[in-house]
Amino acid sequence: MGESKVILVTGGSGLVGRAFQEVVATEEKRPDETWIFLSSKDGDLCDAEETKAIFDKHKPTHVIHLAALVGGLFKNLKYNLDFWRMNTKINDNVLHSCHLSKVKKCVSCLSTCIFPDKTTYPIDETMVHNGPPHSSNFGYAYSKRMIDVQNNVVPTNVYGKHDNFNLEDSHVLPGLIHKVYLAEKEGKPLVVWGTGSPRRQFIYSKDLARLMIWVMREYNEADPIILSVGEDDELSIKEAAELVVEGMGFTGKLEYDTSKSDGQFKKTASNAKLMKYRPDFKFTDPKIAIKETCQWFLSNYETCRK
Repeated sequence: MGESKVILVTGGSGLVGRAFQEVVATEEKRPDETWIFLSSKDGDLCDAEETKAIFDKHKPTHVIHLAALVGGLFKNLKYNLDFWRMNTKINDNVLHSCHLSKVKKCVSCLSTCIFPDKTTYPIDETMVHNGPPHSSNFGYAYSKRMIDVQNNVVPTNVYGKHDNFNLEDSHVLPGLIHKVYLAEKEGKPLVVWGTGSPRRQFIYSKDLARLMIWVMREYNEADPIILSVGEDDELSIKEAAELVVEGMGFTGKLEYDTSKSDGQFKKTASNAKLMKYRPDFKFTDPKIAIKETCQWFLSNYETCRK
């Protein structure tokens, strides 16, 4: 199997990090790999000295960089500058520590939301810098774009167990799951913000973990690669809401608050490059994955992030 690897995962206690833990433990464990999952308790990645100390302690050969300040549309609108400043510090500290520690490979996460607002579809890996991003997430997008000049993979909208289900700060699917829970409990309609017409490609966190492990082990191009379901698997927010309603067993009424912003209408990404490498890869059916996420939320309501 070659030399042994020490794989350090930043953001190891978050949505994707927890999916990594599950996938490594149940499907992808190898005797020549030692996995270390960091959380905020291990040190402040906004601090250069603390970051270097973490690398000096663990001496990783490989890094999967997931740590970031993240949030949904309304959190991005409210904290654009904070998203820029904090993510830029984190990314610079982690990547510089990789350089100082002579890490062999670092795989970092971008997002399709950082692509240009005015563009042609589907977007592909060559188009990241072809114009400004949507104004709703300037700070996050420009900070993440700076990783692209160094290394990255590009997932679409990630969801799954251990997500942030906060009603104001979350992304669309966990936010909908929490709203359905409260609507059912209070006997009220489910109110979805916006028209329900924007379209998104959603990727289950366990599928993303599986693909990023493959990237770390097998993908050796310097150029980025989009990790996403196909264009035909894009869902409208309305369709996503209906899957959440089904997954939660909600029996109430569904309404749309069209006074709220829709954000970017679409950001359809091509997964042609991924499929060239992994034509065998099967994404989890969103109906199954969303139901699994709903059931996890219901089982962990008291302790989950909300």
